[in-house]
Amino acid sequence: MIDSLVSFIVGMSGGHAALGIVLFTLAVRLLLLPLAVRQARSARLRERLAPRLRELRKRFGRNPERLARETSALFAKEGGSPLAGILPGLAQLPFLWLMFRVATHPTALAGHDLFGAPLGQQVAAVIAHYGLASGPFSVFALVLVLMAVVAWLSSRAVRSSLTEDQPELMRKIAPLLPYGSLVAAAVLPLAAGLYLLVSTAWTTGERAVLATRPL
Repeated sequence: MIDSLVSFIVGMSGGHAALGIVLFTLAVRLLLLPLAVRQARSARLRERLAPRLRELRKRFGRNPERLARETSALFAKEGGSPLAGILPGLAQLPFLWLMFRVATHPTALAGHDLFGAPLGQQVAAVIAHYGLASGPFSVFALVLVLMAVVAWLSSRAVRSSLTEDQPELMRKIAPLLPYGSLVAAAVLPLAAGLYLLVSTAWTTGERAVLATRPL
């Protein structure tokens, strides 16, 4: 299945695998946009209900079952659900996994490159074959630099969205999570780095746009 999908994507992009990965990633993220909107709507509802949720935790913190019932009732009254922000994210996972499999296919990307940098090679292999002062390494380095910028912007957005009522551990770890894609891109093939760059840039832009629009 993955073989056929990769061949189709490369064929539809005129034989340019890098362009195919970019277009396929954008198409899937566009398809998942309704789920992202639902997730953003749920996040806004939770933010609006934060003071009342704090009161419920104070009153029923020692009674988890009562707290769960009261929390569900509060969300139901407001036309939402405590799980509304989680389910859309889980629904996206199979599509994100599929995009990742396409971008890391071991054979279909052989012989394809991005401005001379082999899509199927990791940065260590690129350095070993071409050296640091080479065009292929420069392409890989540019992808990593762009990913670092996107991760920094995403981290700032995450930090600004966190509230004082959230667990301290979460407030410390959440802003660091966007940098996980940068670490992954440094050890995965260039094709995967290209996919991660496009996908994380979309996520960052999507979050910024949805945060300023009525939902």
